[in-house]
Amino acid sequence: MEGDEESKPLGKTPSSCKESNGGSPLWASVSRASISVSWRTWTSATVFFSFILIIILSGVIVSGFDVVVFTARLSSFFTSVNGGASSSSSTRGSREYHLSCSPTANATNPQKCPAGYYPSTPIEPDTEYTTACPEYFRWIHEDLRPWRATGITREAIESRKSLAHFRLVVYKGKAYLEQFHRAWQTRDVFTLWGILQLLRLYPGRVPDLEMMFCCEDLPALPKSDNQVPEGAAAPAMFHYCGHESAFDIPFPDWSFWGWPEVNIKPWESTLKAIEQGAAKTKWNDRDPHAFWKGNPSVSWKRANLMECKPSKDMDWNARLYVVNWDRESSSGFKGSKLEDQCSHRYKIYVEGRAWSVSEKYILACDAETLLIKPEFYDFFIRGMIPMEHYWPIRPDNKCRDIKFAVDWGNSHTFKAERIGEEGTRFARESLSMGRVYDYMFHVLSEYAKLQKFEVKVPPAAVELCAETMACPAVEGDGKVKEYMMETLVKSPSRWLPCSMPPAYQPQEMQDLMQRKHNVSRQLEMWEAEYWDRIKNVPN
Repeated sequence: MEGDEESKPLGKTPSSCKESNGGSPLWASVSRASISVSWRTWTSATVFFSFILIIILSGVIVSGFDVVVFTARLSSFFTSVNGGASSSSSTRGSREYHLSCSPTANATNPQKCPAGYYPSTPIEPDTEYTTACPEYFRWIHEDLRPWRATGITREAIESRKSLAHFRLVVYKGKAYLEQFHRAWQTRDVFTLWGILQLLRLYPGRVPDLEMMFCCEDLPALPKSDNQVPEGAAAPAMFHYCGHESAFDIPFPDWSFWGWPEVNIKPWESTLKAIEQGAAKTKWNDRDPHAFWKGNPSVSWKRANLMECKPSKDMDWNARLYVVNWDRESSSGFKGSKLEDQCSHRYKIYVEGRAWSVSEKYILACDAETLLIKPEFYDFFIRGMIPMEHYWPIRPDNKCRDIKFAVDWGNSHTFKAERIGEEGTRFARESLSMGRVYDYMFHVLSEYAKLQKFEVKVPPAAVELCAETMACPAVEGDGKVKEYMMETLVKSPSRWLPCSMPPAYQPQEMQDLMQRKHNVSRQLEMWEAEYWDRIKNVPN
């Protein structure tokens, strides 16, 4: 199911938030149950940590490791400890969270947030040590740059209220929701669930703020439609992707906590399943072609990709498959399991209507990712480097580029395999749930610093907590509740969030862009030489 995990039929889904489905209650799809969450003590983790640290230190003394290498190893170890904060790894605190579901809650007497359901003040960390955030966190500064001079005013968030699905307020460590529209499927549900888990993970640390959120595919605030008078603040809204010509602020998408409508489990368990699937076939034993599977009808970019199928005149080295979501749903999604799609050496990423959630699943497959240059960007893609994490493909030359990339990779198997490994390492480490939560924490914290108004809870807002979302019943087969329970943060973290890197200086940004350009230019030169050696190739 690669390419699109987008199950929306073209022409049947709104392209902007204001065209969304009506304002039916967010919790119209939920079933009550009492849940009790298990807890593992901090003592065993401390003993394990001490044992590993002694081993590492012994290795340094005996082997005379270079200090830089030792620091990197130690940092990697701390990253693994601090990186999986969504469920099991978040149970390092001294306080356990219990889900307290009211047995008398019903439609007329809805579930309420228990008193004192998590601490109102930050938990004191066990250590002041913290790891450095991944490089892509630096783009937070760039995404918020439009408001550096003016700050974010109330007018900046209220002026485009009609485009938002909801307003979320964080006030004194608690969340309050004002819902305007229902989003497609459960996008809004799992986006809000993810923010609630952040508040459970870092109680009292997320500052007071008000945010508008659009859950559609395309950015809601194109600059051409939102001319800003000199000295005024630009409109501000969070979204799943950004564009250089829009004001939208990128934020992790809902699928990190699961996408029940297309049977995609939360990111941590999906990643493990993909790792197991990828391990079944060694890289050299895989099909030596590029693979893509998805719904090509959602965009012209995907429709054009289908032109790269083998023909009587040319085999473009691409193996492309169409997903029929109605058929998949009726068959229990047996033909769209992500872990079964790691049988090729190369995998293609192509956008849908905008960005696609499939990117992280493609990266995780231990195959070289052939990334068709995207027009839109999610929160992490700008931190990836061509020929280190992926092979760049030009949108207007995709068939030729794919053929060359595959032929080159099959002639340079070690290098191609290494690019695949680095892309997968990025997905496993830089996109661990711990890092996703840290990104959320930092983008919201930096956003809050720019607010120039007093945060208030709107009269129409309702208090939101894990109980109000997970305790009510869910429609269908209960996957919504299952995914919520799987991703429930069970206790506050005793570790600090990763350390936020500084903004790019102008010269640093220029050097980064030049580096990416130089790599792409070099590939174009290699490819030109490649095609010069091939005669009678159709245009």
